[in-house]
Amino acid sequence: MNVGDRVRLMSGREEGIITRILDNNIVEVAIDNDFTIPVARREIVVIAAEESKYMRSDDVIEAPTRKQPPAPVLAEKGIYLAMVHQSEELLAATIVNNTDYDVLFTTGEERNNQYRGLQNDKLAPKATRVISHYHLKDFEKWPSLVVQFLQHRNGAPALFEPVTKRVQFRANSFYKSKKTAPVLNKEAYLFQLDIKPTIVDTDKIKEQLAEKPEQKEANYKLQAPDHEIDLHIEKLTEDHTGMSNSAMLKLQLETFQDALDRAMAANMHEIVFIHGAGNGILRKEIQKLLSRTPGIKFYEDAKKEKFGYGATLVRIK
Repeated sequence: MNVGDRVRLMSGREEGIITRILDNNIVEVAIDNDFTIPVARREIVVIAAEESKYMRSDDVIEAPTRKQPPAPVLAEKGIYLAMVHQSEELLAATIVNNTDYDVLFTTGEERNNQYRGLQNDKLAPKATRVISHYHLKDFEKWPSLVVQFLQHRNGAPALFEPVTKRVQFRANSFYKSKKTAPVLNKEAYLFQLDIKPTIVDTDKIKEQLAEKPEQKEANYKLQAPDHEIDLHIEKLTEDHTGMSNSAMLKLQLETFQDALDRAMAANMHEIVFIHGAGNGILRKEIQKLLSRTPGIKFYEDAKKEKFGYGATLVRIK
């Protein structure tokens, strides 16, 4: 019994996917890819992949269909973390080894500077391993995933250094990472783990250090934000149809914080954030952050005749 296996509860007709091994006798199962429950191993049975084929309720013989060519694999060789849809809501975090080497790996979650190990194993070339499952509705609560690995092959002519990669999920980049995952040949949100560092040009660094300080200052210019920042989701990203409400809120708050930081650094006296009326959640979260930010003189509803109650004016000290 492994993470990712589809199982049936022996006490009922419910089916689900094993998302976590809690201990030797208890596993966590996502029922209908919606809610998760702890279940004793003896109370579940693994569903064989062929079961649905032989348990069909109809006897209709389907005409053979012509095989479609596989979707093109857009990702190159390498080691990846792929977030693969198990359903519209549930994603499987999967390590993909698209190399010719064995990969010795460990994985873990990091929340609030606290680490919790998930799995460790050896992954063969062109193989994958599911390490955990996450719900899109909880996107803003996802931990950072930490992957440590070492590539190895008997008789290999090169020595690989151990690698530690920490993947932090941010809404503004997560939904842009979708492509076809290698080995799996499925669409996934894909993050490469073994990107090699750029070669350092020592001569260029020496030239930069030799520049006069006043030349550097003259070349640097802080980009102040616009006086009015529109936080409606369609203004922030074109690909928002698949985003959950929590992911959209996270992106809106990140945009708000970035604009506020730049406005304060640029010594702006005021800035307006257009959040819309809606259910008021974004407005409340913005005002909560403003109340904790030093350097804010006051904030209030912006011009009601222009925005109604859909914008907040921030005065900066």
